[in-house]
Amino acid sequence: MEKPEQLLRPHAENQYQDELAKLKELDDKPRPANWQLSPWATVTYLMGGELEDGTLIEPKYFGNRRLIEIAVATLATDRALLLVGIPGTAKTWVSEHLAAAISHDSTLLVQGTAGMNEDAMRYGWNYARLLSEGPSPEAIVPSPIMHAMQGGKIARVEELTRIPSDVQDTLITILSEKILPVPELSQEIQARRGFNIIATANDRDKGVNELSSALRRRFNTVVLPLPNSLEEEVKIVKIRVEKIGSSLELPTPEAPLKEIKRLVTIFRELRSGATQDGRTKLKVPSSTLSTAEAISVINSGQALAAHFGDGTIKANDLAAGITGAIVKDPVQDKTIWLEYLETIVKERKDWKDLYRACKEIMN
Repeated sequence: MEKPEQLLRPHAENQYQDELAKLKELDDKPRPANWQLSPWATVTYLMGGELEDGTLIEPKYFGNRRLIEIAVATLATDRALLLVGIPGTAKTWVSEHLAAAISHDSTLLVQGTAGMNEDAMRYGWNYARLLSEGPSPEAIVPSPIMHAMQGGKIARVEELTRIPSDVQDTLITILSEKILPVPELSQEIQARRGFNIIATANDRDKGVNELSSALRRRFNTVVLPLPNSLEEEVKIVKIRVEKIGSSLELPTPEAPLKEIKRLVTIFRELRSGATQDGRTKLKVPSSTLSTAEAISVINSGQALAAHFGDGTIKANDLAAGITGAIVKDPVQDKTIWLEYLETIVKERKDWKDLYRACKEIMN
């Protein structure tokens, strides 16, 4: 296996293997069957903290601790977990780290798409062996969910609502009976203790397939919100930008706090439909303007500053990224963004450079 530092995006269990090993060493709380950490240690891994020997655990999620406790408690039962929120609220991030902490394996992933078929949820076939030998256990190609059932691990299903409804319902038998029928062999795969599923979903994307009531009943749902305050969101963006910049080896100084604060202010105001002081009502664009998009805009700006500037992010390094994040609809969103520039950005002290850079991009 390659060293984590040589990979563009190491799996969570590899990137944070030292923290996981230390938590496991000091963890004396009761663990459900086949869990690598107790529920208490799992929450500590996600939320961060200081261990009894002084080891500092880096926070992976910034938000309400109770939400993570509910999610972990759900996985300790026979109920599956559904993480819901608008795009960019760290659903995938949380699911990956939950799987890493509980199973030390976050790779059992089914990525939901509009064209997915049941094989991705259940199993496929090695057709060369199928034709030469006929149906046999050796000819089966297990899905990540089958692997998780056999190993007593956590499986992850991303973008559940993008999966066609008939394929979604493949999960009903798996979640209710904890079995995966293999009718071709007149057999079934029974889940080992420790098996569970974490699914993520949002209802803001086009092409959403609603979950059937039968399937939704088999999940406990936890809604992950956007950060409560400007300060909290700025902190999240700063930490993630520094992490990503380090992994990409961008030759830039630490995350630009001033630009992050300006960007997050713009996103929060346009999301909420009002300025921070509440004095001016604003039109809301069709884009989600999530924390994840803010991180992406800053990282893009860092790359521009590092490779085509002097290394320090300036307004013109961010203008294209901000405009691209806001203007998804070329007619409606463009009008809203131009109005915001003229009525809010232009009038703010020390924001003239950002106004000019964004207007230049729009012309």
